[in-house]
Amino acid sequence: MAKRDIPKRNKASFMISAVAEQFQVHPQTLRLYEREGLLKPSRSEGNTRLYTEDDVERLEVILKLTRDLGVNLAGVEIILNMREKMSEMQRQMESFVSGLNREFALHARDTEPESKNALVPVIQVGGRRRA
Repeated sequence: MAKRDIPKRNKASFMISAVAEQFQVHPQTLRLYEREGLLKPSRSEGNTRLYTEDDVERLEVILKLTRDLGVNLAGVEIILNMREKMSEMQRQMESFVSGLNREFALHARDTEPESKNALVPVIQVGGRRRA
């Protein structure tokens, strides 16, 4: 059994009928979205589709794009992929900035004691100290 087929026990899961009713779509529409790779619900031991909160949020985006903005399913797939890539890039940037902040803090602690008490900030330029 694939990892995505095992529902996470600590998250709420909804059956296809409940999700279809909540969003006023036919269950076949949800099955189509799954076939197209737009939704990936987990499965119970009885092979029932189980939608997590993340799946429901993704469905909201899909429905907003299709209903409100008139985007076709191919466009929805591209937009969702771009959103995922942008989220990953955001995480990478946050990690990078966090690393830079750690390095700056580390180097700020390594300053010489006399420069901490200076009236004018002392910086090192090209191996020489300048005031």
